[in-house]
Amino acid sequence: MQRFFSSLTAVRVIGRLCAIGLLVLCTWFVVPHGSALALTSVKLFDLNYRECQPEVAAGAVTPGGTSSPAKCFIIYGKAENPTGKSVFDADIFGRIYDATDNSIMENRTRLGAIEEVPPGVSDFEFRISVSPNQPEPLKLAQFKAAGFTGRVRR
Repeated sequence: MQRFFSSLTAVRVIGRLCAIGLLVLCTWFVVPHGSALALTSVKLFDLNYRECQPEVAAGAVTPGGTSSPAKCFIIYGKAENPTGKSVFDADIFGRIYDATDNSIMENRTRLGAIEEVPPGVSDFEFRISVSPNQPEPLKLAQFKAAGFTGRVRR
């Protein structure tokens, strides 16, 4: 009886090893060599904001799909990509507060995206809409970005 259980255990171990090997083999063929996508952090600094130009602000409404008019701002700054490769589809995360320390985008930390961040330091900007009753100056906190070293298929 003990011999039966030990051979059954050996079969299970061999089966699991085969499954792992098959998974590794499939991954090798599905992801072409040299194009594996890795999540890469991008440092954001020298942050500031300005009001949108009238043509950009036209039709701006408050977040959440309501049709209330909104103030339009462009958040801008520098992005530092420490790798030797471009980073694509970098999501921007952060917090924005008004002059009374109320959150501008409640329960929302993903604020925008940068299509491509080349190696080194580069400029970036993105647009936000803010309720007109939130007082300025805005406070930008905890900003960072993360993207991929290869294009993400959509």
